[in-house]
Amino acid sequence: MSSEDTTVRRRGRRPAGQDTRSALVDAARAVFAENGYERATVRSIAARAGVDAAMVNHWFGGKEGLFVQAVLKLPFDPAALVDTLRAGPADELGSRIVRMFLTRWDGAGGDTFQALIRSIASHEQAATVLRDFFSQFIADLLGDTGVDRQDLRVSLCASQLVGLGITRYVARFRPMVAAEIDTLVGAVAPTLQRYLTGAID
Repeated sequence: MSSEDTTVRRRGRRPAGQDTRSALVDAARAVFAENGYERATVRSIAARAGVDAAMVNHWFGGKEGLFVQAVLKLPFDPAALVDTLRAGPADELGSRIVRMFLTRWDGAGGDTFQALIRSIASHEQAATVLRDFFSQFIADLLGDTGVDRQDLRVSLCASQLVGLGITRYVARFRPMVAAEIDTLVGAVAPTLQRYLTGAID
């Protein structure tokens, strides 16, 4: 490798700036997923991306800005899914929600969910994003169903889905990671359905 090639690699110069930016976002998502916000460092993220650490400040203004782009922007728009999930029998809503949750996070690789969970203790905005995601999303789904105690139902649904996400994407319990989506839908959906529309007293 020539000295010029070495310099290019060390400084993280790529054919287009957007490539460097995307590489940093992808690397940051992985590092935040592994370490959480507090323990992740700009140096480790830059090393994972194969660029100079100065590029983090150049593109994102620092670690916080990179965290916002890599983690706090969810890989899908929950609001866009509400109408689709509500289009079907009310007594099958739990099944549709669990299937959507697993399909979307499986498709995103689970890194964003891991990063959120690992960061909530040290980054208040991460906790806020997670709370807002579930509270608004489930509340919108309950909408005009007329069920009582909606705030409690939202929290109960969140406890079920967050637990599912932690065991599959963060703690990575082997049976949960290996399980097919259909299997998990069949096992988890009845509980979620009760939280949504059943008796909770």
